[in-house]
Amino acid sequence: MSCVEPRPTANLPRAPEPIPAGRRNGAAVKREAVTPGPLHLPGASPVAPLMRSPEYVQISTAAAITLGVVGGRMHRCGCTRCLNLLLTYPEGCRANCAYCGLARHREARRDYADRNFIRVDWPSLRLDDIIERVATAGSKTPFHRMCISMITHPRAEADTFEVLQRWTARIPQSVVPVSILSNPTTMTGADVTRLADLGAEIFTVALDAATPDIFERTRGKGVGSPHSWTKYWEILADAARIFGPGRFGAHIIVGMGETEQDVMELVQRLVDLGGHSHMFCFYPERGSLMDHLPATPRDQWRRVQLARYLVDYRGVRVEQMRFDDYGRIAEFGIPADELDAIVAEGIAFRTSGCPGKERPDVSACDRPYGDSPPSDVASYPFQPGSVDLKRIRHQLGRARAGERYEPGEDLEVDDARASREDQR
Repeated sequence: MSCVEPRPTANLPRAPEPIPAGRRNGAAVKREAVTPGPLHLPGASPVAPLMRSPEYVQISTAAAITLGVVGGRMHRCGCTRCLNLLLTYPEGCRANCAYCGLARHREARRDYADRNFIRVDWPSLRLDDIIERVATAGSKTPFHRMCISMITHPRAEADTFEVLQRWTARIPQSVVPVSILSNPTTMTGADVTRLADLGAEIFTVALDAATPDIFERTRGKGVGSPHSWTKYWEILADAARIFGPGRFGAHIIVGMGETEQDVMELVQRLVDLGGHSHMFCFYPERGSLMDHLPATPRDQWRRVQLARYLVDYRGVRVEQMRFDDYGRIAEFGIPADELDAIVAEGIAFRTSGCPGKERPDVSACDRPYGDSPPSDVASYPFQPGSVDLKRIRHQLGRARAGERYEPGEDLEVDDARASREDQR
């Protein structure tokens, strides 16, 4: 275990630069009013086209590759099994979360449709074109799930209802079930009920911050943002009541100044409510107010990944675990041989999110390299092979007797070799 004291929180985040009047609220996009085509690639034109949901949505680079609208491939994985539909407007997201590439302060330099988010570009497409492609593929679609990702905008609720209705009119839930990544700030309990009535299967809330003070500092008044911890939990409680056990959850970002114990107590709280947790490793998103900070140390991340998996899927409780004076996980609460067997399965270190069609503890929302570069994988978007597991054990401080890992060794594993290893 690392003996380094957890990072201080005093330097979170930096101050944003002033926004010129001519760029506020998407002014340049609305002034130029460029007519959109069927596909907009971020940065492809001096000013982004005038696009609004529900007619247009954005999708991740991995989803665009999977859908076949752009070329490319992802390192060691078949792109993604989750199609995230991100609402889009020239005004963009009116929140200002310090770690987010979509934050309001970025309008000083980039149009909303051109901003990077979780490390990648998000091309914009017509919603009906996307639905047609997925509907045509039918049961052969590579997608295990679709997620409507809301943003903080006055139209977000109404347009989410419209996107959901258009989708379910063409694509059965049995083929591609739907999740909602909500915006609690502008929602009511009635909105949550309507989403359930319209056919959404899972409802999630991006808490992101593990504690109220970090929430306030990174996505509340501390950065001129409208979100509040209390309102987020009110909508989470509505989701627990309306969607029921196993059909709601929350996102948590690890490494923004909280302790490992803070994270795990939040994970346990969600489980006790009947929900689940989706964890992200903090990465300094380019252009965000936290892009000057280091990514989460891998030993910290691996411990929390493993502990979260034990609580969410193996019935372990946080009360069984032991934490040191810095709030780091010192004992996981189960025998060493049982823990080593779970590590060897590798599932605990895959991307966490809403489930797909493979098994309950394997996420459809695999977000390839959304929280790390391929050279230093945080959340594995594929099943870790033997070399990957060697690296994970090294990061956890649980290397097998005589086992050594050379930095970069896992990068030398090609897809064919990884596949052979996974079959052994």
